[in-house]
Amino acid sequence: MGNSNSQPSYNYCALPLAVYACVPENSRGRVHAEPQSAHRTAFQRDRDRIIHASAFRRLKYKTQVFVYDEGDHYRTRLTHTLEVAQITRSIARALMVHEDLAEGIALAHDLGHTPFAHIGEEYLARCMEPFGGFEHNDQSLRVLTTLERKYPRWDGLNLTWETLEGVVKHNGPVKPGKAQIAVRELQAQMDLELDGHASVEAQVAALSDDIAYNNHDVEDGLRARLFTIADLKEVRLLGEVIEAVHKDYGDLSERYLVQEVIREMIGAMVEDVLNETESRLKDLNPQSVEDVRGAGRQMVAFSDDMRAKVDELRAFLFERMYKHYTINRIHLKVERIICDLFTAFMKNYHVLPDNWQVRVEEAGGAHDEQVRARIVADYIAGMTDRYAIREHERLFDLYWDLK
Repeated sequence: MGNSNSQPSYNYCALPLAVYACVPENSRGRVHAEPQSAHRTAFQRDRDRIIHASAFRRLKYKTQVFVYDEGDHYRTRLTHTLEVAQITRSIARALMVHEDLAEGIALAHDLGHTPFAHIGEEYLARCMEPFGGFEHNDQSLRVLTTLERKYPRWDGLNLTWETLEGVVKHNGPVKPGKAQIAVRELQAQMDLELDGHASVEAQVAALSDDIAYNNHDVEDGLRARLFTIADLKEVRLLGEVIEAVHKDYGDLSERYLVQEVIREMIGAMVEDVLNETESRLKDLNPQSVEDVRGAGRQMVAFSDDMRAKVDELRAFLFERMYKHYTINRIHLKVERIICDLFTAFMKNYHVLPDNWQVRVEEAGGAHDEQVRARIVADYIAGMTDRYAIREHERLFDLYWDLK
């Protein structure tokens, strides 16, 4: 791990940073040393590499909640990621931490998601249970460190320690389980200090994910008519916001009411996070990012009152949206697709595309089920929804190529 010794004199941030922010000039470096850019900070380069990654583009056709072909207005994994990044930048700027680092972590956080969202992950994890397991957060790291192949001298994107730490520890300290394959491999190359907390930038990305999906799932659930505005009034946080919007605007059409409620709810959550985080930072009085890492608790958080309201909203969404019969019907199809593909590829890896057959053979997977299973999981996890559906048709529809 290392950096070039030559630092451009204008490799700086456009805005002043707090003393507890990560500074690119003080980065702990990359696994593979490479020259610094003359025009971009190390964190800018990380963000740009993530945006140009093949896995990032594929998020366009990966499910958030609704499968891509159910409508053009529902969130995909890509639009969700962009919303997370937008909220992340707003909070990071308010807290005076490094926006590019925070945004890069936000953009990378879902790269390891399977097709068909958490449903796909559930069934791929079941298939992988005898072979070390599968977990999407670890798979995101694996994409960044191993699976993206764009550079002749190394696999992965060769990101900085700070970005990789943020991807691994954004939710707090990590104790690698059997499914954390990528974490253990990276830990052998650079010490991520897994028993400590991550930077403020990483914590901001984590809370922004919560804010984004709780709000856009409400909007998408209304669009799908899984529940109504009247139902939402029974949820404390939403009821308060709906009442405030009616007070400000009177009677609104549902279209404008929904938009205003979502906007106000995001604003309320962001304001609460900023107030709680500033209070925690004041109590800690960190003089460096190392003080944040050693604080013993997350610095970026909801207040207790907002956390209780968010938990109530999550419980509502779980019952009225994630367990809805239309979503359960998707479960049946996804189980068939994921499990059929996994079984077929494990039984005969020669039905994989040529480049994936090469990966199996180079890794010794032709004679080692454990190795082969991991590569098959990599292949399936990287699929978009539509690609997984088409692969299943190619393999199991006897007349697919005759239509």
